[in-house]
Amino acid sequence: MTAEQEFRHRFTAESVGRALELVGERWTLLILREAFFGVRRYGQLARNLGIPRPTLSTRLKRLVEAGLLEKVAYEEDKHEYRLTDAGKGLFPAVVALMNWGDTYLPAPAGPPIVLRHNDCGHHADPFLACRHCGGEITTTAVTPEPGPGYRP
Repeated sequence: MTAEQEFRHRFTAESVGRALELVGERWTLLILREAFFGVRRYGQLARNLGIPRPTLSTRLKRLVEAGLLEKVAYEEDKHEYRLTDAGKGLFPAVVALMNWGDTYLPAPAGPPIVLRHNDCGHHADPFLACRHCGGEITTTAVTPEPGPGYRP
């Protein structure tokens, strides 16, 4: 088997591409970031993000249709947007982007948001770890191989 054939499976199922089709746009990730930090209402999202309202409406509709947010009435003719389990599952990805941005594109005054870990009280220093052994996941600590969705 050639190296090309060996790694072609990375592109067959294209998990990263499918995820980016849904959440790979700037406003979508910023809406999700706000939702992770407790913002649920349309007006709050529009104000916090400075997003054009038609863009916000389109992105919220798509996130609801995709099952990342649910639209819940809280008063007559008023709704808020709550994260679903699928939406909450993106939290580690947003935290990883925050950490990367703070490290490689730092603001002059330092990070605008830090995360305090409720269990220990320290500022969180998250990293990607193996659920089985606890070892850190890095580019050199893993090897890609065909998974159940692989189709040669």
